[in-house]
This record gives sequence, C-alpha cells and structure tokens, in this order.
Amino acid sequence: MENYPAPARAIVAELAAKAATDPARAVAYQGAPGANSHLAALGYAPDCVPLPCFAFEDAIDAVRQGLAARAIIPIENSLHGRVADMHFLLPESGLHIIDEYFLRIRHCLMAVDDAPVKSAISHPQALGQCRHYLRERGIAPVAYADTAGAAALVAQSRKPGEGAIAPYLAAELYGLRLVAENIEDSDDNMTRFLVLAREPHMPQPNAGPVMTTFLFEVKNVPAALYKAMGGFATNGVNMTKLESYQRGASFAATEFFCDIEGMPGDPAVDRALAELEFHCKWVRMLGSYPQARVRT
Repeated sequence: MENYPAPARAIVAELAAKAATDPARAVAYQGAPGANSHLAALGYAPDCVPLPCFAFEDAIDAVRQGLAARAIIPIENSLHGRVADMHFLLPESGLHIIDEYFLRIRHCLMAVDDAPVKSAISHPQALGQCRHYLRERGIAPVAYADTAGAAALVAQSRKPGEGAIAPYLAAELYGLRLVAENIEDSDDNMTRFLVLAREPHMPQPNAGPVMTTFLFEVKNVPAALYKAMGGFATNGVNMTKLESYQRGASFAATEFFCDIEGMPGDPAVDRALAELEFHCKWVRMLGSYPQARVRT
C-alpha cells in the first residue's frame, strides 16, 4: 500500500476493509483507485466491492487466497496490443477465465484548481494517446506508472499548473477539477478484460456465443503449426486470436495463446482440439466463457 500516493492509500484501505467483510462480492484489479480497471470492475459487476491491488500478481493472489472471488485483468488493447506479462501470469496463476468485458478508454485532464495546466502526469500510453491534444496546448507530458496514481499524486502535491490524465472516476475520488474530457486523439480505444476465478464456470449449452482460451506448444518439427491449425479449418471452428511468445531464453520453444469460438463438448471443437493435441507437446485450457462481443 505504501507504493500509492497518500490520497490513494486512504481509499485503498477503505476498499480493502469492505472487501474483507464480503469477499464473495470482491473483484480484485491492478491499479490505484480510479484506474480504468476500477471502472471495468464496476462496469462488469455494478454491485461488486472493487479491491485495488498494486501489481497484477497481487490481484491474482487475492483470488487465490480467497480475499476476492474474482479478478478482472486487462489482456489486450485495440491500439497497443497485448498487455505485457499476462501470457505468463495466466497459466501460472492456476485460475480460470470465466468471463470477458470490454471497456471504452476515455482520458480526462484534471487539476487541483483553475490555473492553466502546464504539465500533465500520466502513464506513457495515456500520454501517447493524447499527444496531439497536449502538443496543441503546449502542455508538457510527464510519465508516471499509473493513470489514477498520477491523479492521486497531483492531489497530494497540489501544485498550480500541474495536471493529470486519468479516467473521470479518479477526479471524483481525489477531489480534482475536470479540465477537459475525452481528450484522446483516437475514439476507437478499447481494452478487453478477462475475469478470473478459482473454479471454472462452463457456459450452459445453447446459451449463446462462447469463447474458449487456451495455450499450446507445437512439436519442434517442420510444418507442425500448419498441421495443428488444420483441424480448426476442416471443422469450421473460427479462431479469433493466435499469438506467439517465447518462454525462457532458448528461442527454440514457441508457445501460442489462442481464442476460438465454441467450447469443449461441441463436436467440431472436440475434433479440432484432438487434432491440435496430436501435433503438440501440450495443450492447456484456460477457460470457456460467454462472448461479451460477437466476433462474427
């Protein structure tokens, strides 16, 4: 908790105390109070108790230790791609994906008073997504580790002319004045979140479109990936994501992160997965869950 600016620490302590009394309603997230992940938790489960955690590992541990029933974690952004480290943390967590949620990212400029803003503190991605707005107004960008944490820092320092770029919720929580809303340069900034729990929650058959997420490593032989993917094509299973990443320093064992439409138990999916397993060293299922947005 000491890693947060002082105005954030008081709110973190209050939310943690509420979560401790009702962990079944608690949803852990990474970031300071007022972060986009905080908004995602409230958007996904409006009656939840948001539980802020300093690091992704802390949010995952909160679920594993029973401090929260669920965690909501960003997995990819429409402008910046996948979120670093999540491909490694998810399989190591032992948790299951039970849902997904999409959040439209909106940036706001906020300050302690009505003095002209000369500098804006925020996460480098947020600064980059608002660079035209800042440049046109001569506002100097200042990098910080977290958007909502930057807002808490501005509330703590109370320097005239110093602003923060963060979600609107941060202004409410830290008593800052909203200077401008929706200052992002692009209006198609969307982040996809995954909801994690200790136990899997398989969707009911015929309840609607379903996604399944899994990891795999193909055998180190020529055309192994091509052959492994063939089962999805021949069985008409739509693959919406396939990303490769390296584990360790060998540069020889490539692992893949994959999303498909459908779930185990569907005959076409079962046939495709059986063919995948034939060409792989291992396949690890991370979860099946309802689609929050239709892919096709």
